[in-house]
Amino acid sequence: MPELLLLEAPVKENIWGGTGLAEFGYPLPSDTCGEAWVVSAHPHGDARIREGRFAGQTLSQVYRENRALFGPDAPDEFPLLVKIIDAQQDLSIQVHPDDAYAREHENGSLGKSECWLITRAGAYGGIVFGHRAKTKEELKEMVTAGRFDELICRRQVAAGDFFDIQPGTVHAICAGTQLVEVQQSSDITYRLYDYGRLQNGRPRPLHLAQALDVIKVPAVYEEQPRRERQEGNALVTVLTEGPYFTVADTEISGLWRASWQTPWACGVVLDGSGMLADHPVKKGDSFVILSPEGLSAAGRMRVLFAGPGGSHL
Repeated sequence: MPELLLLEAPVKENIWGGTGLAEFGYPLPSDTCGEAWVVSAHPHGDARIREGRFAGQTLSQVYRENRALFGPDAPDEFPLLVKIIDAQQDLSIQVHPDDAYAREHENGSLGKSECWLITRAGAYGGIVFGHRAKTKEELKEMVTAGRFDELICRRQVAAGDFFDIQPGTVHAICAGTQLVEVQQSSDITYRLYDYGRLQNGRPRPLHLAQALDVIKVPAVYEEQPRRERQEGNALVTVLTEGPYFTVADTEISGLWRASWQTPWACGVVLDGSGMLADHPVKKGDSFVILSPEGLSAAGRMRVLFAGPGGSHL
């Protein structure tokens, strides 16, 4: 029988943040909040269980002490991190390492493969995605000379756009853009450029040597086709299926029963309200579902679900 673990999402203050996350009902500690870690067992923002038999425990504790609930092949650490990001200002231009580089250079950390579902684009909103350097030598020359306007590729976005951000991809979220990010449970980011901003009177550190090590040259992006299916009263759009996560954007408009093949899944309600596994949920609620076979939902809501690599949602 499906078991729903409702979570309290840690909210992060960021130099580029604002107050947009309040629309999801999250309490904001300041007017510079940019991220809600809605599903997280990472030590930098460990979500707490709100109710039920694990009430008061962190997700990492539940995972560590009840690994069998997450399937026979569950890895040593909870593998996913889901965020809602709301950018009041531009984020730094950055890149993430893969597993091999992170293991060697970041104390055995996971790498950071991630994906973005755009939920809002402001009047001038967009993203940085990719670069124009043809060789590693050209990349180093452009970075050293500060020729970032020539180097980076900017893209306008619209709500509903989806991007798979592989390790080694130069990227940034620009002002006015809101998105949901599903990623490996890693907090490793290499800043390439930060617009000369000051934090506490000092420039934030850059990580040029590491960034130049891991940026893929030339930049290559293969867009994954979406797969849509009408499943009773739900329109299920599978955005990506890969080795690290599977992600499905699900519009529910009535009674729906899922037909998943996964030992567990997690997610967040992006809009509306209803019932999920016999629990009332609303916009902003995030959760982990154990033993999801036979999961049912009802109501009118949009839910982003994510499962571990190799799962089918």
